Amino acid sequence: MAEELRNIYNEQFIKSLSTFIKEEYQNFDCTLFESLIYDDSWNELPLKRRMRHITSCLYETLPKDYDEAIAILRAVAPRVNDSLAGIIFPDYVEVYGLEKWNLSMDALEFFTKYSTSEFAVRAFVIKNQSAMIEQFLIWSRSDNEHVRRLASEGSRPRLPWGISLVNLKQDPSPILPILENLKEDTSLYVRKSVANNLNDISKDHPDAVIKIAENWNGQKEVTNWIIKKGLRTLLKKGNEQALELVGIKRNENIHVLNFTVGQTEVKIGDYFSYSFDLQSNDNQSRKIRIEYIINYVKANGKLSPKQFKISEIILSPGELKSYKRNHNFKDLSTRKHYPGKHAVSVIINGEVKATAEFSVISM
Repeated sequence: MAEELRNIYNEQFIKSLSTFIKEEYQNFDCTLFESLIYDDSWNELPLKRRMRHITSCLYETLPKDYDEAIAILRAVAPRVNDSLAGIIFPDYVEVYGLEKWNLSMDALEFFTKYSTSEFAVRAFVIKNQSAMIEQFLIWSRSDNEHVRRLASEGSRPRLPWGISLVNLKQDPSPILPILENLKEDTSLYVRKSVANNLNDISKDHPDAVIKIAENWNGQKEVTNWIIKKGLRTLLKKGNEQALELVGIKRNENIHVLNFTVGQTEVKIGDYFSYSFDLQSNDNQSRKIRIEYIINYVKANGKLSPKQFKISEIILSPGELKSYKRNHNFKDLSTRKHYPGKHAVSVIINGEVKATAEFSVISM
């Protein structure tokens, strides 16, 4: 999680949380709680470690009886208006509730309605996968979209910022009945999660996801949307089966012309530009997926490709379209740039059609 997000846990949040708990639990020592929070490490802690630190401080100041502590936190959670900050509540369940399965399942279901239990639930998957899969199936039939989303998001094998579910990465078959229950969900929030789960699975089991997509394809418009989003990694890799499932076929009659880079050198922090024309010599209109790859130089001097989508269009016979794009080489928290020979490639329907080299230099 991004470092700057840690400030959701600021003095105002801690003060409000302390006040809310005191109103529900008269023996709560606000002064002790806040003194435990603001220890010597607090100012340096990133988001997830601040969250866990708050959880530990809650444990020190709430009743040691887990049932009593959860009852207090359930009363407080709806009053916290920041859904991300609210992950402290399911985190408490993850840390202290693994031995209280039924109570913890109820608590995770409750807390996810106000924040998300997608991270906390993963410890329970690791502890007892079969029992947790059964719970996911129950949640997938809930009337509440947040609970249904938890069934999908909590079972994702590769959830960003979450514990990797190694067993489900190796064998995702237990997840599939959950996704079947949700493939026509009325909530976009849930459908996005189903697509993300499929995309996770595709990174380890592409053939399995292709088979699911073939079975689902054409059933409902919302399901077709899930398929396309769930196939996005395979589409980027130019997987021909995935491309054909979304109506895209490779075609020798689609050409990239006049591919030009705006400069042969770009300074870190500046924009790099390139342009090209796209022309069809085909005898019928075709669906075209247009992407580009930047081959970045890493710190060790090796190249690391990153792919970006430009557009999807219908190109008519004889039609010519022109494109010009700028790419930012400003350092980001998620990407640092290094000097050296880079390359940019234009990809049409999964095929590299043109490539050019350029140099990135220090400011």
